[in-house]
Amino acid sequence: MTYDPVTGEHLKEWGHRPGKQFPALLARANAMRAEGFGLVKIRLELEGEIPPVPDTLDLRAPGAVPFHENIEVEGADEEDNVQKVRQTMTELMRTPTIEAGAIMPDACPAGPVGTIPVGGVAAARNAIHPGMHSADICCSVMITDLGDADPKAVLDAAQSVTHFGPGGRSQGKRFTTSLKLLDAFRENAFLNNTKILRMAQEHMGTQGDGNHFLFVGRSRKTGRTAIVTHHGSRGPGAVLYKLGMDMAQKFRKVLSPETPKQNAWIPADSEEGVAYWEALQLIRKWTKANHNALHQATVEAARANVGDRFWNEHNFVFRRGDLYYHGKGATPAWDGYAADATGLTLIPLNMSEPVLVARGKDAGHGLGFSPHGAGRNFSRSEHKRRMGSVTPEQMLRAETEGLDVRFHAGGVDASELPSSYKSAASVVRQIKRYDLAEIEDYIDPYGCIMAGDVPPFWKNRKKGRR
Repeated sequence: MTYDPVTGEHLKEWGHRPGKQFPALLARANAMRAEGFGLVKIRLELEGEIPPVPDTLDLRAPGAVPFHENIEVEGADEEDNVQKVRQTMTELMRTPTIEAGAIMPDACPAGPVGTIPVGGVAAARNAIHPGMHSADICCSVMITDLGDADPKAVLDAAQSVTHFGPGGRSQGKRFTTSLKLLDAFRENAFLNNTKILRMAQEHMGTQGDGNHFLFVGRSRKTGRTAIVTHHGSRGPGAVLYKLGMDMAQKFRKVLSPETPKQNAWIPADSEEGVAYWEALQLIRKWTKANHNALHQATVEAARANVGDRFWNEHNFVFRRGDLYYHGKGATPAWDGYAADATGLTLIPLNMSEPVLVARGKDAGHGLGFSPHGAGRNFSRSEHKRRMGSVTPEQMLRAETEGLDVRFHAGGVDASELPSSYKSAASVVRQIKRYDLAEIEDYIDPYGCIMAGDVPPFWKNRKKGRR
């Protein structure tokens, strides 16, 4: 006599939660089924395998866990901005895993209330929050000293090799991606993904759009030319972020249903948490390789001599002691935060101002972080509204006189002009006032390249489907 097999639906009805144990449970259940056992007997036999339902974690009371403020109010725009940052940080600190928080001088809101702001830091126990490093995982900056190279020649060379705008490089124009790194991707549960593996090759040597840039300037201390790049992990990181958020949602529903979706977490000591942490480290390696590829290609095209090179990330998760520090637009400022840390970090301000070369102070009131840039006091759309009848081209000429500013993939992006950012001088003053970092050098601008005003990638994708 044949019996209908036991299925996953049976197991779920009996209280088992889907997971890697399901195949073994189904094998046991159907072996009993083949011996003629009924469903009631099988259910009773497997009851001992149902894991206990964990106690859910409630949100903390507002203000129960305070956060450090390292920001001054200067004017009505800053007042409005700081109030919104305080509101979102107060809500963020209710998350059950968060034990400490801080905001930097460049802080500004970045989503619905409760979302970690740009310029925000949150320290969590046994938890990795994908929403707190954002989709632009490992957004970072790298600098290379090019000695006495002519800045214009360097900018021309960089423009000939870089790639801005949506998507990746076409076949025949791609940069080489390490086969060893791709093999490591394939060994990771999150990164062994067809889309990620394809993008890891197509997006190598690309910088994307938005506030990402390639900057050329001179060291105020030495007079030497330098190139600075700013971008993150591109498509591979964006897909990893989505996979991480999906996994975090599964845990949120069980561990803390009250927690807002953007603050869901993966327990760091879980099998998934270990795999996600390893995936972050591999994405970091890919991002560093991407910076290196663009710098080296520029060096070769400009026939420049290479001096020192270093980098740092500002959208990432850092493990320190038994806590996981999430920096969203915040730069680690303690010695040895990573194996390749040099003690020096970069803080870009805007296209008409210097890139700061800083040495971190590991300030307790900053949770060991410093700012990552200038930040904004109002949104891109508000900046556009305030422009009135002034065109982006007119604003560019007025705000960047004497500089060589190029928009590689589109028209002038007014939302990236200096007037859309906070006062650079104010941010520098606050870095010093709050003793967040020691400024060791200024890389004064010659010029820069950005994507420009390009349509969002999803609009191009929709057009392609018609």
